[in-house]
Amino acid sequence: MNPLRRLVATLLLSLPLAGCVGLPQQPAPTPVAMPAPRPAPKVALALGGGAARGFAHIGVIKALEAQGIVPDIVVGTSAGAVVGSLYAAGKNGFELQKLALQMEEGQFSDWSLPDRGVLKGEALQSFVNRAVGGRPLEKLGKTFAVVATDLGSGEAIVFRTGDTGMAVRASSAVPGVFQPVAINGREYVDGGLVSPVPVRIARSLGADFVIAVDISQKPQYGRTQGTLDVLLQTFAIMGQSIKNQELPGADIVVRPHTPEIRSTDFKDRHLAVLEGEKAVAAVLPEIRTKLARLREERVAAK
Repeated sequence: MNPLRRLVATLLLSLPLAGCVGLPQQPAPTPVAMPAPRPAPKVALALGGGAARGFAHIGVIKALEAQGIVPDIVVGTSAGAVVGSLYAAGKNGFELQKLALQMEEGQFSDWSLPDRGVLKGEALQSFVNRAVGGRPLEKLGKTFAVVATDLGSGEAIVFRTGDTGMAVRASSAVPGVFQPVAINGREYVDGGLVSPVPVRIARSLGADFVIAVDISQKPQYGRTQGTLDVLLQTFAIMGQSIKNQELPGADIVVRPHTPEIRSTDFKDRHLAVLEGEKAVAAVLPEIRTKLARLREERVAAK
């Protein structure tokens, strides 16, 4: 190699080394863990009782899904437990509506000797278990709870594990109509006696935002006709005072307008679904505003 070129090459190679001589060794970069994002608010749907008016719950679910509002937690009482179990099992609003319109009113009429109830409730239990694929409560796709009344103590009992159909049957066992349901040595009846719209239970399961659906109607005061009419009137009167204590704990209360739908009549199920959708549309701006405010508060609290 030409001596001049060799000298230039030597000088160039020595520059990086010369730059490092005498400089203090820098510490290795330390990775900094970024704070974990706060989870989104948990939304719960508290579905109340109301017999055949329970088809309105399907309309509520359809309307919420259409707006991208998908609850994380579902709690149901009586008719709300029936719809809630199928929803928690993974059926969307349209699938629920299709199933509802295919129902035959007589398919739940498993008559018994009228000593403690004219219906056994076993047909309802079987229907629910078939619809959820035989899965127990704890294996459904969403966090789901069923509310029933302990016939011995009068306390509200929450089922979160075990036979889904049996829990729903217990929650729907209107005294005098359905036989009480025996589970592990205790007897249970309709959850509407103690929690017509289970807002408090939804909160206890970790809900940050509770949407309550009240499908009961103000009692029609006047002369009642027949035993069943008297019974349903009694339920309506009892439910008013209990609801007045629970509903203020909800962030949103959806009230489908169903006064013309009789509690024992399946023929107006399509109308009930429509009323559920309309009721959500009426409160949708409030839902969006309150959810947005809650999310902002959670971001600010980081």
